[in-house]
Amino acid sequence: MSTLPQAPKLQSFLKESSQRVETRLHETLSEPGSDADKLFEAMHYAALGPGKRLRPALVYACAEIFHGVDFDAARCDSSAAAVECIHAYSLIHDDLPAMDDDDLRRGRPTCHIAFDEACAILAGDALQTQAFELLLTDSSEPCLKLQLLQELASASGGRGMVAGQAIDLDSVDKSLSLEQLETMHRLKTGALIRASARMGALLGGADSAQLEALTRYAEAIGLAFQVQDDILDITVDTAVLGKPQGADALLNKPTYVSLLGLDAAREKLRGLHSEALNALETLPGDTRLLKQLADYIVQRSH
Repeated sequence: MSTLPQAPKLQSFLKESSQRVETRLHETLSEPGSDADKLFEAMHYAALGPGKRLRPALVYACAEIFHGVDFDAARCDSSAAAVECIHAYSLIHDDLPAMDDDDLRRGRPTCHIAFDEACAILAGDALQTQAFELLLTDSSEPCLKLQLLQELASASGGRGMVAGQAIDLDSVDKSLSLEQLETMHRLKTGALIRASARMGALLGGADSAQLEALTRYAEAIGLAFQVQDDILDITVDTAVLGKPQGADALLNKPTYVSLLGLDAAREKLRGLHSEALNALETLPGDTRLLKQLADYIVQRSH
């Protein structure tokens, strides 16, 4: 596993992509004089609070490799913001008392604690629909716009992220096989990461073989993200994590660590990292940034 030899490039890219998507989110969530000020305040709180902005970064990175420095990043702004809206909505709902019942997210009170439960539910609902409005009102060509809409809708709904969350909630106090656990996380965490990469590839003009390679890359890092989450949940304290340490164990949820043990979970992580890097071998252009992103996912500390 590499050790981020070109981390400065990654850091500058993540900073720039975060700034771009946050600017687009500020634009789309600004509602001067609205009668629903509290709702929009909660939407801002969830979507523009501290965060890695990993999924938007993937949109930009997977588009850029086909054009290099000549690529117009503005083509990705609405898609990147749409992905982040879906992610923010999912976190609001995941934290609710009826779901994971968490009080802390990214080092701050969760949305339903900072506001109230009803407002948090509505803020999540509004962010979900805002994502599709962003794509519908974007200036992309109609055919491309439909492809982007299909990618995000498929990843977000009952055959994607929401299905994964449903399986997760139904798995409390139950034993899962490794295959069942992977199915859950490929949906709950991996589906939106996969969609982010594919949306970026489509915006960059990838052909079918290139799209498939980036799909395999995204599937590997999506699962790796969850394996590392499970490892961090028992090895890093709350102050660093920004959320309660040991939350999954407290809820008696199956994890890679509980199923495989810590050492085997780390070995699984290394295997997924290798899969991601191997998937990039057939792609044209400079893939160093995508390699750095894979490194970052498996080496992050929170």
